[in-house]
Amino acid sequence: MAVEATELRDDIRNALGGSPEVADALAAHATAREYAARAVILRHGDRWGHAYLVVGGRAQALVYGLDGQMVLVHEYRTGDLFGAIGAADAWPVEADVVAADPTRAACVPAGDFVMLVDRHGSLGLLLVRSLLGQLRATSARMVDRTTLSAPGRVYAELLRLARLGDGKAIRPAPVHAALAVRVQSTRETVSRAVSALERRGIVRREGDALVIVAAQRLEELVV
Repeated sequence: MAVEATELRDDIRNALGGSPEVADALAAHATAREYAARAVILRHGDRWGHAYLVVGGRAQALVYGLDGQMVLVHEYRTGDLFGAIGAADAWPVEADVVAADPTRAACVPAGDFVMLVDRHGSLGLLLVRSLLGQLRATSARMVDRTTLSAPGRVYAELLRLARLGDGKAIRPAPVHAALAVRVQSTRETVSRAVSALERRGIVRREGDALVIVAAQRLEELVV
């Protein structure tokens, strides 16, 4: 097996974290794709033709609101699926899908992916988990947008990002412009909110990380 094919198979195994047999079956139909940060993976209006399994990095589905503000629709991390994940997927892409970080994906033709889901129940379960995770994240953003102030959304997102790691530090520290997209606010609002936390000693910067010093105090500010 070629080195590139072996690396793709190993990436898929790590991303799925399940049966090597399923990962190998998926790898046999997949092509490795790599995207630099900020590269467009799919453009709004494109037709779905392939399923994408993220095996490294992070991608985001983004749209522009009527006021020109960029809005985060979905975020895809290692193990997440997006694209043509059903035989009848012929709808145009509803948002630009952009690599937020350098991103690697296994790209599978839609028909092959449907066939693999039909043959391997565990792949179907992965698909369900991925879609449910995206639905929960979207619902949480909608609730936050309607129930929290702009600073409150910033604080809630910092807590969520920290919990993706050790619960204490966000590495690397979030860029204010990117954080603004996540919470549907402005870079200036995010900058003011984070600066206020630093002045109060609730967060601090250590190297390339933003450390949550007082998580309970931060939670109390989420209003």
